[in-house]
Amino acid sequence: MVLSLAKEIQMRKSEFENEEVETIYFGGGTPSVLTSKEIKFLIDEVYKNYDVAENPEITLEANPDDLSEERIIEWSQSKINRLSIGIQSFFEDDLQLMNRAHNSAEAIKCLEVATKYFDNISIDLIYGVPAMSNEKWKQNIQTALSFGISHISSYALTVEPKTALKKLIQTGKIAAPQDEVAQEHFAILVEMLETNNFIHYELSNFGKANYFSKNNSAYWLGKKYIGIGPSAHSYDGVSRSWNVSNNALYLKSIQENKLPNEIEILSITDRYNEYIMTGLRTIWGVSLDRIETEYGMEYLNYLNKQVRKFLEDDFVSIENNILKPTAKGKFLSDGIASDLFYLNLE
Repeated sequence: MVLSLAKEIQMRKSEFENEEVETIYFGGGTPSVLTSKEIKFLIDEVYKNYDVAENPEITLEANPDDLSEERIIEWSQSKINRLSIGIQSFFEDDLQLMNRAHNSAEAIKCLEVATKYFDNISIDLIYGVPAMSNEKWKQNIQTALSFGISHISSYALTVEPKTALKKLIQTGKIAAPQDEVAQEHFAILVEMLETNNFIHYELSNFGKANYFSKNNSAYWLGKKYIGIGPSAHSYDGVSRSWNVSNNALYLKSIQENKLPNEIEILSITDRYNEYIMTGLRTIWGVSLDRIETEYGMEYLNYLNKQVRKFLEDDFVSIENNILKPTAKGKFLSDGIASDLFYLNLE
């Protein structure tokens, strides 16, 4: 598989001509199963085939049970300069409920070690867990802060079909997640992190100054990116593509020198809707000038009409021709965005 990933990196270099690679992200699936030697090989392939920025952000996504001290030390001696760790919770009962492979002791231990070797660490935390009190949620956040973490991504618990959690809810053994609880936890999260000098730069992401995720920011700002490997997605500003998810089909295509992907050309309406969705989630907001320039007056007039009720209810504001959610509207920004989408124009 690693040789096929390297080959896809080579095959797609023409897509990034005149572009500079600012971030390399090993994520999705379990990239930590790769050896340090394999990761170095893949990073070297990127450097050989692309123009890489002087100090790129190179992130490895991992779970606490994958992060032995030996592996952390190995990665710290490589070009990897950022870890994204799926902690989710520091409490045993939460982790069992979410069917996580690690336990709370592993969550603590991996951060004790990782913070010795990496300055740039992001962790994931889940809120809105059934029966999680506000006090318990505050303890989760406080534990993260005690390690000097510089970036936190936090998401409301979602119940996926065909999971143990779904079955527990269906059989009445635990309560379903409540929106009111999630909203309260979100408000606590925002207040605690902003008090500790985090910037709430995207709906689910908080970073200290100079520690925003460059990888994720590129996505929200509509920059081009190439996804390598099975199921990986790519975007070039006008089209989106995705590789086949089947490993065998992926390998066969690469061996035959064929890119194993499907491509969708985005309409102007698709691009407008995507900009609304991503823009409203971030501190950069939605530029009304950009709407007019890139999409035209018809879209701008539609947006101004649709947004009126949210302005009146103080869910959004417009300053310097930038539309942003207010503190009151942040938690609802995805729902607001969907009401601003342009439907059936083309």
